[in-house]
Amino acid sequence: MTSAAGLLTVDDPAAAWYQRAPAHWLYPLQCLVVGGLLVAFRRHYVFSPWRGLGLAVLLGLVGIAAWIAPSMLYQPGQAAWLEWLGLTARTDGFRPDVFTPQSSAWWTTVMLRFVRLVVIVPIVEEVFWRGFLMRYVQAPDGDFTKVPFGQHTWQAFGIVTAAVVLVHNPEDYLGALVWGSLMYWLAVRTKSLGACVVMHAVGNLALGLWVMRTGQWGFW
Repeated sequence: MTSAAGLLTVDDPAAAWYQRAPAHWLYPLQCLVVGGLLVAFRRHYVFSPWRGLGLAVLLGLVGIAAWIAPSMLYQPGQAAWLEWLGLTARTDGFRPDVFTPQSSAWWTTVMLRFVRLVVIVPIVEEVFWRGFLMRYVQAPDGDFTKVPFGQHTWQAFGIVTAAVVLVHNPEDYLGALVWGSLMYWLAVRTKSLGACVVMHAVGNLALGLWVMRTGQWGFW
């Protein structure tokens, strides 16, 4: 989706907002499509048992704090390789100020961004990473439904965590490594997809609030 937004972006201050910032209509469109699919296929994934939710909240906050922390050490003129550890300014990203601040359009884009961040992404990613892939790599015949949710092997940990890291940008690798490791441990500890979704939702909510407070738009 980020790549599509980049391809559709018109770099002209005189262009309409939907040309200058296509992410502001692409992301809501994505939410509608993916949200519809989640509802349509809701019988194919199970969140229960709902346990370990307190631990999920705690790990969500710890994990996102570890993700954010390196950016606080950023210094202009630093060595370029430090960006791979997350030491970046994080100022470039999805900016609601493409609209007049506090206007109805500004509030709408912020609200939809939080819906994507706190509802859509946590469900989609945890259903895929922990609900499917973590079990699939342990299924000798490819039938992941035969593998109990939260069953641990080091192979599963390595493959799923590496995949979580590599789908992010290089400056997010360290944060994604910490985050993915904590999420994997939560899945094994609680045997609950619901707990994983809660951890992801809490972490993303905290991240969104941090971004709105600091203007570090690159985090989302």
